[in-house]
Amino acid sequence: MGYEYDWSVVLEPSLWLDAIYITLVYGLGTTFVGLVLGLVLGLILISSFAPGRWLVQLFIGVFRCTPALIQIVWFYYAFPIVLGVNLPAWLAAGCGLTFYMAAFSAEIFRGGVQSIDARQWSACRSLCMSYWQTMRYVILPQTFRRMTPAIVNQAIIQFKNTSLLSVVAVHDLMYTANTLTAQTYRPLEVLTFAAVIYMLMIWPLASLTNRYERRTNERLL
Repeated sequence: MGYEYDWSVVLEPSLWLDAIYITLVYGLGTTFVGLVLGLVLGLILISSFAPGRWLVQLFIGVFRCTPALIQIVWFYYAFPIVLGVNLPAWLAAGCGLTFYMAAFSAEIFRGGVQSIDARQWSACRSLCMSYWQTMRYVILPQTFRRMTPAIVNQAIIQFKNTSLLSVVAVHDLMYTANTLTAQTYRPLEVLTFAAVIYMLMIWPLASLTNRYERRTNERLL
């Protein structure tokens, strides 16, 4: 006998609305805070303050080279053991995702600044512009335009990483899907439905990136 689909197990809006809301809050919130923190770290990374650069490089090395899942679990389970501070699940999950985003954002920002032609720095110095004036009026506007596609792609990854929140019992989309699967024994229908919701949330970001890249390429032609 073939598999008989039963989509009625997922067609209950009340099961998903809270989960979608929590997923969006974590996706948008950790992306925004991670970007701000990444910008600060990126500025330190390209500065002449050597101790600051070393600390930022260590931070990036830890959070960029370890899985986000391990980071979330570490904040939730290891933090109380190491420092004696118990973090609630929502905060541990938020810290893990935020620092993960910040590490990648700092490297994207550094790459964007270093992609600017060095002659522009020289031109600004010849005009007696200070370092911060050069950054504000010349370098950063170009950097933000160049790094936008990479940042949006990282934001897409960040939204998909919210599926890891379920390991510390944050009631996100994946937690709801796992709970419903255990109750109904219908993993195919439940996980397919969850995948469709993720696609509907993330697709607009991907479309915006593609449109931005096309418009940028048209201006360069």
